[in-house]
Amino acid sequence: MHTNGRVRMEDVARTAGVSVATVSKVVNNRYGVSAATSSRVQEVIEQLGYQASLGAQSLRSTRTNIIGVLVAEFEPFSTELLKGVSESVLDSGYELLAFAGATQGTSVGWERRSLSRLGGTLIDGAIIVTPTVVATGGSIPVVAIDPHTGTSDIPSVYSDNVAGARSATEHLISCGHTRIGMIRGREDLESARLREQGFRAAMADAGLEIDETLLATGSYRAESADGPARLLLDRRDRPTAVVAANDLMALRTMTVAGELGLGVPDDLSVVGFDNIPESALSQPPLTTVAQPLREIGSTALRMLLELLAGRVPERPHVRLETRLVERASTRVLS
Repeated sequence: MHTNGRVRMEDVARTAGVSVATVSKVVNNRYGVSAATSSRVQEVIEQLGYQASLGAQSLRSTRTNIIGVLVAEFEPFSTELLKGVSESVLDSGYELLAFAGATQGTSVGWERRSLSRLGGTLIDGAIIVTPTVVATGGSIPVVAIDPHTGTSDIPSVYSDNVAGARSATEHLISCGHTRIGMIRGREDLESARLREQGFRAAMADAGLEIDETLLATGSYRAESADGPARLLLDRRDRPTAVVAANDLMALRTMTVAGELGLGVPDDLSVVGFDNIPESALSQPPLTTVAQPLREIGSTALRMLLELLAGRVPERPHVRLETRLVERASTRVLS
């Protein structure tokens, strides 16, 4: 199969039943190879020991000492996460490359395309924020933050979304609100489903019936709350309080309320989720559920450094606690 005890790329190609060019693309993490073929080639590489023939612990011949942080787009949530990563990378011996892989946050599969562009040539490993896939091909070490579809084989870091949304709803209930609406996040996102779950649990525990017509759906983008907020607030039997699945939609809900002649919090109490910096600067300042965004970023980096050092993280899936931050966008009903 090989000479002088060394496995050749030709040996891998013959065993896997593919061309040498295909093996080269897999080794260098380039375009043009299906996930199934890539997986088969990588299995043969491990089986034959071709990795060892490269004289490295990865499938690449060189290291770049650069870690990629891949996001669908740059917005307040991902920016705060980036700060957490950058603060923790200083003494690691690595540098950061931040890359926006999709112009629209709904682009499924942007992670694989981004890894194909960057993995193996520009970056040694990646932190992927809100990935839409549960597998990335395994070409380089990857850690996921807030995965769309819940935990998978990819190590991940995320917040306790259920407890966070529950605390937001319980706060409104403690203020005397019983007619509470919700602007949910995208239905395909795990965080959105869990936040709705927390909302429903708090209402059920308080013995309050949920009016399903007071639940509307956005996409986590600010502008996506325009229609849902107007739908909830421009009605005679409007809710007295609204839980929004993130701060951007909560802030836009407050804007829509003003356009409809409603005061916050006099006529409407609003709670968000994330505690992005903008939430403290709004008028009035937004009551919200704080995710430890910078801690999430730094935790993801520590996990990735473990993987890059050839170690398996002790906890492959880390869930961090949230806390309610009470500000002036909510009030006790008189």
